[in-house]
Order: sequence, then structure tokens, then C-alpha cells
Amino acid sequence: MYMTEIHAQIREMTRKFADEVIRPVAEELDRDERFPAEIYSQMGELGLFGISIPEEHGGIGLDAVAYAIVMEELSRGYASVADQCGLVELLATLLSQYGNQEQRDAYLGKLLRAESRGAYCITEAGAGSDVSGVKTTATRTEDGWLLNGAKLWIHNAPVADVAFVLTRTDKDAGHRGMSIFIVDCNLEGVSKGPKEHKMGQRASQVGELHFDNVKLPASALLGEENRGFHMMMSVLNKGRVGIGALAVGIARAGLEAAVDYAKQRKQFGKNIAEFQGVQFMLADMAKDTEAARLLVHSAAHKIDNGEDATAACSMAKCFAGDTAVQHSANAVQIFGGSGYIRGFEVERLYRDAKITQIYEGTNQVQRMIISRQLLA
Repeated sequence: MYMTEIHAQIREMTRKFADEVIRPVAEELDRDERFPAEIYSQMGELGLFGISIPEEHGGIGLDAVAYAIVMEELSRGYASVADQCGLVELLATLLSQYGNQEQRDAYLGKLLRAESRGAYCITEAGAGSDVSGVKTTATRTEDGWLLNGAKLWIHNAPVADVAFVLTRTDKDAGHRGMSIFIVDCNLEGVSKGPKEHKMGQRASQVGELHFDNVKLPASALLGEENRGFHMMMSVLNKGRVGIGALAVGIARAGLEAAVDYAKQRKQFGKNIAEFQGVQFMLADMAKDTEAARLLVHSAAHKIDNGEDATAACSMAKCFAGDTAVQHSANAVQIFGGSGYIRGFEVERLYRDAKITQIYEGTNQVQRMIISRQLLA
């Protein structure tokens, strides 16, 4: 619907990379929960990090539609790899839009080349969907800031070199009293909790970060003081487009696997693809996956045109996440007993899909956003 020649080229390049580099090791990465640094280095060389970041800041300078295409193709290979691409895109967008030249010089290029690993630190024990519950604080000192608090379920926390931390800098101002700080994870007072062992997307490293009287220079503040919530929300739409596209990639991988298996698996003397019950399942998988992709691309197109994309991005993320969960389950059903066994792709896809209904705002939160827009 919104594809240009450039979009087609980036899709072809990313699809080839996913088929040749990611898919052959996806099961091994899932089994061992291994952080695939070598894959990320290759992605950095190809320019797959920072697809929509302006060229003058080191990115490729394409649009949100291109970003969605890349996320879908990477996720079709393995969702954990796509998740890393999405994380870097958000951090790079924050730096590109709000960082000063010194901050961009210090961090942006290294993130885009996969020479540095970043973490985006929002979630806390009492602050998940309700970001206003953030308790981590940054207090002014004579020469900078003093950071205290803890974040949990943070993507890349076990391997992070640098963390972008949402803090409270004005305890009485609600969401208008939050700021974002760029924190070197080697600073005294920064510690990492153990790696969490997750249900799905197991090669994506998740854990805790703790900050105990961490001394930060004044230059660690990203953008304006007390504008952190606004800055975070400004990149959230792109984040939801990315997760929606990731979910489409999972659904598409499940559909492709189910079609191939249905053509080969014989029961009662014929391929199960000849049974109408299986045919209807495949038809539903195909139509919902295509609908999810169109919703994602439509939302991305609104972002690119500078339109209010809030409801569109929530619809895309919500529908695509539900589609990935429902139809990866249908792929397992078509595989029967085999689909329930480790080592079969559809078993992994089913586990990988569930988180798409949870992170970047749960699908219940997305429905709240959509309904508020309708009733405003």
C-alpha cells in the first residue's frame, strides 16, 4: 500500500539477511539464550540499525514505513533479533531528536554500529503501564546529579554499556517532573541483576539495573529537565509500530511454516491441506496477517506525514499482537503433536508471540488509548 522502490529494496536485503544469517541459528539462540553479538555487528555494517535516523546523524534517513518493513523481516527470522533493532531505533531517535552534539558524538554512532549496547530504562516494580509511578530519582548536586533507584525487566540490562534512565526530578509535578539521563553502566554505584529466563524471545537479554548514589555530570541530562515523559511519549508511537511489525513477522513465519507442513503431512490417505478445517485456519491466518501488516504500514505512514498517529499506532500494535498470539497457536495446532515439541519452529513462535501483547504498552492499555480517542 505504501511501498516504494526503496522500500522493496530494503525488504529484499533484510529478507535475505534473515534467511541466510538469522534463521539458521534461531533455534540455537533460543535454546542457549545467547546474545548474538556477531549478528548485530553485521546488522550495524548493513545499516539495519537506525533506519529512520537522519543521515546527518549517522542513520540511513528512511521513514517509519521502512522501519516497519525491516522489523517484520527480521522478526520472521527471529523476533529477539528484531527486538534489538527496535530498541536501538528508539534510543537513536531520542538522541537524534533531543541530544546535543556532544551526546550524539559520544553515543549515537556506537549504538548504530553495534559497538555499544544500550538499555531503555522505564519500568519499575510500581511503574509498568502506569509510568507516573516511577520512583527512581535524580537530585541536583553542585556539579551534576545524584541518581538513586532501580529498574526491572529492562531489555539489554545484563549486557548494557549505557542506560537511558527515566527518573523523577520533581517529586511534586507528576509526569511533568520526569527527566531522562544517559548513564554509563561502568560508573560506581551502577549494578546489574541476574539475567531473567523468559518464556519467549530468549536471546533478548532482560534484567534489572540498580543505581545507588550514582554521581552524574550535568551533561548526562538528555534534553530539557522535567521533559522526560514528553520525550518518551514522543517516540512511543514509533515503538508501537515496531512491535506491531515484529508481531506481523511472527505471524507470517507461522503461516509459512503451517502452509508447508499442511502440504506434506498425510492423514487418512491425503495431505491435511485438503481438509476444509485446515484450509479455513490457513485462510484466517493469511487474512489477519495481511490486515495487521496494513494497519502497521498505515500507522507508520501517518507518522511519516506528521499526522496524529496515536490511535493508529495503538490499533496496529494491539491487532498485530493479538494476531501473532492467535495464529502462532493455530500453527501449533496444524502441526499437531509435533508443534508442541521443542525444536519445531512453530513451538518457538508461539512462545515468542505472547510478549507482543504486553510490552510497549499492554493491549489492554492500547484499547484504553483507542477508546479515549474515539470518545474525546
